[in-house]
Amino acid sequence: MHFRHLGRSGLKISEITYGNWITHGSQVENDTATACVRAALDAGITSFDTADVYANTKAEEVLGAALAGERRESVEIFTKVYFPTGPMGPNDTGLSRKHIMESINGSLRRLGTDYVDLYQAHRYDYATPLEETMQAFADIVRAGKAHYIGVSEWTADQLRAGHALARELGIHLVSSQPQYSMVWRVIEDEVVPTSAELGVSQIVWSPIAQGVLTGKYLPGQDAPEGSRAADAKGGAKMIEGMLNRENLLQRVQDLRPVAEELDLTMAQLAVAWVLQNDNVAAALIGASRPEQVAENVAAAGVRIPGELMQRIDEILGDSVVRDPAQTEKSSPKERLC
Repeated sequence: MHFRHLGRSGLKISEITYGNWITHGSQVENDTATACVRAALDAGITSFDTADVYANTKAEEVLGAALAGERRESVEIFTKVYFPTGPMGPNDTGLSRKHIMESINGSLRRLGTDYVDLYQAHRYDYATPLEETMQAFADIVRAGKAHYIGVSEWTADQLRAGHALARELGIHLVSSQPQYSMVWRVIEDEVVPTSAELGVSQIVWSPIAQGVLTGKYLPGQDAPEGSRAADAKGGAKMIEGMLNRENLLQRVQDLRPVAEELDLTMAQLAVAWVLQNDNVAAALIGASRPEQVAENVAAAGVRIPGELMQRIDEILGDSVVRDPAQTEKSSPKERLC
């Protein structure tokens, strides 16, 4: 395993980070989820990402139980706050002081820890003054309940404003967690340059484009049994837009010779690709089977030659989404409750 600094901080995290969105508490049984976490630890992964909203708080419980007994100082635990949890009352969502303060306590209880290494704003909250949000985060850091602060799917302007307030309050906003892959590059034009300037790293989710970049979805054929696209619990809904994108599945198949030239699987190629970006501290991987963890970890430390990076661009062509406006669209303009 290789390790990278998170932003302009002294904290190092494993460049392959284990995330339990969709899987833990919902898509896979708890015993399998625990086996996946153990496989991650065995592979040298020390960083684990979750959120209170995943499986409506159950994912945090599963991760906490799976890590029980590990030396706390030897792992880095990340979680998030913003989306609705609980009975969907008017204050059960967002980044108000009330919701943040109540949410961190709930997350720590479910994770079985006194602190998290990174506490992240899961989206930008248009209904709460940014000053209120950042003051609440600062108080959590000073209380020792979180070491660092991060955000997820914030625009470049939002990052700049949040970072400025964090500095005034004497806390470290060190990370951004956006979607990023070979076929989803909306952060490259604005978020990445701004983050590099501010000393903020990316912890990217969906580096294999929710499974599309594994090559298992073939043009004109039904989704394989057991795949996310065949999951009626919610996975199919998440991936349908990508599967319906014109020519994308064929172009993904055209990437196979590149992966073979590097002696990588398609999934390893996708994970290695995001790690070529110097502003990326870690690629988030999930797993529904322990062997998937071992496969993805093999992407750590891989360097893709420049000529092959260019060939990937040529193969994917205009199937790549690059519009920076997509980031802003990910944050609801009104409260969800």
